[in-house]
Amino acid sequence: MIKMSTPGDQLLSRIHAQQATVGIIGLGYVGLPLAVEVARGGFRALGFDVSERVVRGINAGESHIQDVSGDIVSAFVGEGLLSATTDFSRLGECDAISICVPTPLNKIKDPDLSYVATATESVLAALRPGQLIILESTTFPGTTREILLPILEKSGLKLGEDFFLCFSPERVDPGNPVWHTRNTPKVLGGVTDGCLTAGMALYGRVFDTMVPVESAEAAELVKVYENTFRMINIALANELAQACDRLGVDVWGVIEAAATKPFGFMKFTPGPGLGGHCIPLDPHYLSWKMRTLEYKTRMIELASEINAEMPEYVVGKVADALNGARKSVNGSRVLVLGVAYKKDIDDLRESPALDILRLLQDKGAEISYHDAYCPEIADDGHTPLRGLPMHSVELDAEVLRAADVVVVVTDHTEVDYGAVARDAALVVDTRGVMRGHLGGATVVGLSGESAARGGVRQQLAAV
Repeated sequence: MIKMSTPGDQLLSRIHAQQATVGIIGLGYVGLPLAVEVARGGFRALGFDVSERVVRGINAGESHIQDVSGDIVSAFVGEGLLSATTDFSRLGECDAISICVPTPLNKIKDPDLSYVATATESVLAALRPGQLIILESTTFPGTTREILLPILEKSGLKLGEDFFLCFSPERVDPGNPVWHTRNTPKVLGGVTDGCLTAGMALYGRVFDTMVPVESAEAAELVKVYENTFRMINIALANELAQACDRLGVDVWGVIEAAATKPFGFMKFTPGPGLGGHCIPLDPHYLSWKMRTLEYKTRMIELASEINAEMPEYVVGKVADALNGARKSVNGSRVLVLGVAYKKDIDDLRESPALDILRLLQDKGAEISYHDAYCPEIADDGHTPLRGLPMHSVELDAEVLRAADVVVVVTDHTEVDYGAVARDAALVVDTRGVMRGHLGGATVVGLSGESAARGGVRQQLAAV
């Protein structure tokens, strides 16, 4: 008797022959880099997005993501390996579908899975035997099995036989020159063993290193644990900065000295608050899930509270610094250096700079900013600043001298901090970048450290 090939066999055959078409829903910071790596792996990548502008740009060989060059997009589009569409009915063309849509939190920090649910309903409308679906969007443990699976089972198709379902957390780090989508180890968990086999077959040809785990829930928890670890340790560094401020000790010197220990220590640094698409949000997915199980994640809640208070702490530093110069915040000209959530990228998502600017506005300051990566803060309907759009000013001696206080919020490497020390009168430095730069400016840091003390330590270290 001749054994008939199953939908799973057919899927694996198409993957191994590199004949599979891979759909990517959501072409943002996660989806477009993934689509490019899928194309690099020799598969046809078909991107789906609701934005006509994004789709037109990709099909024209253009990139809207800083970490993805237009040349690479153009090359793969030219080879027929990459294209984009707003027509979600074409999901039926895809042998595998990766869902890379936002999973924001609402105002009370509960997960908003509406984008995931909408994307899954679109998949359901086109679902056919022999398809693999992989959720990449960060979420709480249980989402893949409890939210996606019931929607897809409405098709009447059977999980693990007709279609396959996995979770694989995105690990995008915008602006990282070493670790990018392909060479960052890729965690993958399947809802069934057959699902894991299918997912490994596909992603094993796209990523350099695969890390299979026991279940979709384990893979979901890996992502939230990674960023919860970072969030808690950043909170500890932020609390250390405030302790050092009261003790009159330079927090940066303490951290640098501690980091010389070759075991049992990992360096984290303080700053003006948390930003980005992961660290400020992901731990709350776990907190929410555990609340449904009547367990309180106390360490997450406390760390979140400490980090959320940092913008106000910074503004308090600005007010104290101005007071020391016999000026009030009200009416003072405040120049903020850097508004992206971290250095050398163009990403404003959850940036603490936006909170700092708002708090300064509320106190009556005349605010301006410089950020070569973010030339405009647009009026997107949820950025709580007055006078939007706001545009970056050119950074020169005249602008620095005109400011009553300069606040370093994001430490972009393109800024000449020596010139800031020379031309500004007063600087509040939240990143420790003014240490060692001598000039006429009075420098106030998160723990009251001065540029001169930093320079002395550098000299002593060189002896």
